[in-house]
Amino acid sequence: MLKPSLIAVLCAAFYSTQLMAAEVPVVVKIPRLTVEASEKLAREAMEECRKKGIQIGVTVVDRSGDPMVVMRDTLAPRVTLDVSRQKAYTAVNFNAATSSMANRFTQPFSVGKVEGLVFSAGGVPIEAAGNIVGAVGVSGASTGEQDEACAQAGIASIQFELESAGL
Repeated sequence: MLKPSLIAVLCAAFYSTQLMAAEVPVVVKIPRLTVEASEKLAREAMEECRKKGIQIGVTVVDRSGDPMVVMRDTLAPRVTLDVSRQKAYTAVNFNAATSSMANRFTQPFSVGKVEGLVFSAGGVPIEAAGNIVGAVGVSGASTGEQDEACAQAGIASIQFELESAGL
């Protein structure tokens, strides 16, 4: 026969487990970047580079790294599409500008050797109210710093909306 104190402990454990389970949400709300914001960002990044006489490819990805908007200026080489996508994908997955990671993964067999990742400047994460919502990658300028400046200009074009997002 179980002692009353053991029964009390078992009951308390059962009910506390039920309370903890009730506190865990069954649905997670995930902020998303809209296609309209993605398009505005990409167009502004392209315009910024055009002002400097640079033809680019630009890709905006969602928080999963999937492309939302992909654009290539008229004279930009096709390779700019692949590289801009890889820069955006890298930035969103590491939640850091690719320029900050340029020399981090240079050893043989390092994560930098994983297919689809590019650690040269031009990829920048996009945040809204402290949440990562995507990233932008730019390719085609003669330096990664120029690519990144155009990416930053794109983000700046929707910065107010990002900051005032009610998440």
